[in-house]
Formats: sequence, structure tokens, C-alpha cells
Amino acid sequence: MTFDPGQLGQSKADLAEKLRTLRKRAGRTQVWLAQRCNMSQTKLSNIETGRVTPGIVDAELILRALDTPEELVAEVSTLARLANTEWQGKRASWRRGLEKRQAELAGLEAESTTLRYFLPAMVTGLLATPDYIKATLGHSPVDTTKTVAKKLERQAVLYDSSKQFTFLLTEQAARWAAVPRAALAVQIDRLVSLSRLPNVRIGVAPLGTVLGRGPMNTFT
Repeated sequence: MTFDPGQLGQSKADLAEKLRTLRKRAGRTQVWLAQRCNMSQTKLSNIETGRVTPGIVDAELILRALDTPEELVAEVSTLARLANTEWQGKRASWRRGLEKRQAELAGLEAESTTLRYFLPAMVTGLLATPDYIKATLGHSPVDTTKTVAKKLERQAVLYDSSKQFTFLLTEQAARWAAVPRAALAVQIDRLVSLSRLPNVRIGVAPLGTVLGRGPMNTFT
């Protein structure tokens, strides 16, 4: 699914309006629907007014309770995924502090049980060696010492067997020379080692693979 970052705020408003409309069309009260979905009436009210963004599971519960037609289920589910998409530009991250962003990412990883990554250009921090991480942060206009440390701390989550990780890299990403040849060999060896963890899958799309679309952005 592709989107303009400017769509994200609007998608939340659209989702709230769509869920409210579906409930009224079904002739159900908020109290009735909240009970069917095992949530408070206050939470449902906040969802319908856009003050709270429902998770994808909450949206599915509401759609199922209202016996929503399949074609509308697909539409609203897409809105729910978009509304729950987080996007932030690099400049905004720099202003807020890169180490704070690392804490936010660690929180998301702690709450998740299944994580999937598409990496078309470079190796992500969870898979990177210290030298690789330092090299990728070299362009930052701020001190990155704490950020490097936080990125390395986050890697411990890979050894949590209750979580499943899937990383799909392009061959370009795996071989991108962000570091000298010797350091890049160590980085590739790290990818091989991590791929042997029972809860980690790492795949590489070789150069020359025919793709139906043009270049895409990193996706998590």
C-alpha cells in the first residue's frame, strides 16, 4: 500500500466517520456495539469522534459486530491500516533527538509479536554491526554516541523467542558499501549468523529479480 504522508491525518478522520456511519446505518447504539466488542462506551465514542485511533483488531471487531458487507470491510480495513501507520521525516527526528526516537522504536518492538521489514537500500539497525551503525549516522548534524548505544541495545529483542522477525533485503541493501570492504564482510557475516536464529528469517532479493513495480521505500 502506498500513500502520501499527508494522507495519514485525513485517514484517521475518514476512519472515524466511516465507523460512525456504519453503526448508525445498522441501527445500533454505542452501548450495544461497545458491549458486543467488549470495550467501554467511552472508548467507542472516542473512536467515532476521532479522539482515539482504533487498532486494526478493534476495527475488525466493530465491522464483524455490525455484519459489514465484505466490500466495505476491505475499504475500512485499509483505512485502519493507514490510520495506524507511523511516519516521520529525518529532520523531525533530528529536532526531537535521535535517541528519543530509538526509545520509541524499542517500545513498539516490545509491544509487537510479529515484525516484518522490507529493506531496499541499506541494512536496518537491528541487524547492523557497530561500525555499520556509526557509518550510517555519520551525516547527522548532532552527536550520535547515545543513538549508537541505543541501537545496539535494541538488538537484544532479536533473541526474544516469543517474537517472530522477517527481514527482506534487496541484494543492493546487503552489499551497500556504507563501510570499507573488511567491515562490510563482518556485516554480511552478522546477517548470516542472525539468520540462524529460530525466530529470525532473512531473505535477499537478488539483483536482476523482475519486480512488478518501481523502487519502494523502507517498510516496517
